[in-house]
Amino acid sequence: MPSAAAPSGDATVVVEDGTWFTVDHPSAVGGVRRAASAVALRLGFGEPRAAEVGLVVSELATNQCRHGGGGTVHVRVRRTGDEAVVEVLAVDRGPGMRDIGAAMRDGVSSGGTLGIGLGTLPRLASAWDAWTAPGRGTVVAAAFARHGVVAHLGAPTGLTRAMTGQSVCGDAFATRTDAGGTTLLVADGLGHGPLAAAASSAAVRAFLDAPASPPAALVQRVHAALGGTRGAAVAVAQPAGATLRYAGLGNIAGVLHGGRARGLVSHPGIAGSHGRALRETTYPLEAGDVVVMHSDGLTERWSLADYPGLASRSPLVVAGVLLRDHGVRRDDACVAVLPAPRAAGGAA
Repeated sequence: MPSAAAPSGDATVVVEDGTWFTVDHPSAVGGVRRAASAVALRLGFGEPRAAEVGLVVSELATNQCRHGGGGTVHVRVRRTGDEAVVEVLAVDRGPGMRDIGAAMRDGVSSGGTLGIGLGTLPRLASAWDAWTAPGRGTVVAAAFARHGVVAHLGAPTGLTRAMTGQSVCGDAFATRTDAGGTTLLVADGLGHGPLAAAASSAAVRAFLDAPASPPAALVQRVHAALGGTRGAAVAVAQPAGATLRYAGLGNIAGVLHGGRARGLVSHPGIAGSHGRALRETTYPLEAGDVVVMHSDGLTERWSLADYPGLASRSPLVVAGVLLRDHGVRRDDACVAVLPAPRAAGGAA
């Protein structure tokens, strides 16, 4: 199901689930390139821009084969009103790079020999970001808009991935922006497949349709809306100045990463089935803090402190690294990332 964001006074943002491509042989590169170009053409980018999208994706996938031992490439669409952006995430577990800036220069390859490198990425992408470290693999995110349209990767977002053998994911995320800032929802539909996806879709709709409210009220609104579904675990995080407000029902994990990692408290229960009266919990929030929420499709044995520099990267890159290293294939998975607003804690 598409995940969404509803900015107040602005156009609604919808993030489509997209497609994950396995790149385990050079023969897979062409298929990923054609798929990405086809998405750009479908969005009306025109053939020259669609070819540029395909060229960058081809470069990313080729580097995965040559230097990363293979990997995966995720291609999806983010729509904001009448404008659409192609988002690409390339993930591998290869040797990583000491100097990713060098790899972005034409004529330099990440293997240290002459080659095309990743020079097309900064030249042709509307926005890009990456995290890599020696022995830790590489995750690269890129956004492509029509020429003349601004795109960025800084907004809160997430990733979903269906369990092996399923065509739809029963987990979802959504964001909404009201006068007080951005609020993040993660929902995990009970079970797997279409019925789980229907439950998480209903959770997203209820969350977006609700009036601006604190997290506990939003979770209660979702709880009431899911009565005709199989139910879901849901949680909502909402920065409010120098405070993070949080409410959850069920097994959504939440972590506030800053000077130290703090777990976010959810109550037992299932939205739409049974639960108890919710109380919000609040946490001090400072500029530079990062909120991460995920379903039980990720293990909880992770820490951003184990990834030097990752907390300062874009939400899509953070989500990609965590899903790569801590996602399980026997369950649907969703991970969403919300950086603290710049003004949190009084910072400029």
